[in-house]
Amino acid sequence: MRSVGTLTRADLADVIHRKVGLSRAESLDMVEGILGHMCDAMSDGENVKISGFGTFLLRDKGERVGRNPKTGIEVPITPRRVMTFRASKMLKDKVSGL
Repeated sequence: MRSVGTLTRADLADVIHRKVGLSRAESLDMVEGILGHMCDAMSDGENVKISGFGTFLLRDKGERVGRNPKTGIEVPITPRRVMTFRASKMLKDKVSGL
């Protein structure tokens, strides 16, 4: 696994392959399955909590008035659902220790 850059699905599958001993295809299927379950849960309006890592939270934002910064003209911003991530204390401690 790379020390800098982006962690990819293939990187996760490779770690599973090496540590658990599943084939590369089975490892990638496992990663895809987990991410699929997470996406399905969030599409159904559920928050996703991974202990020791963090929580993906869904929040509904109401309609509001925004302003075009160039022209100053007010425009309505439609209501929408947004996803946020709140890191666990354990993750925050690991990241801040760098």
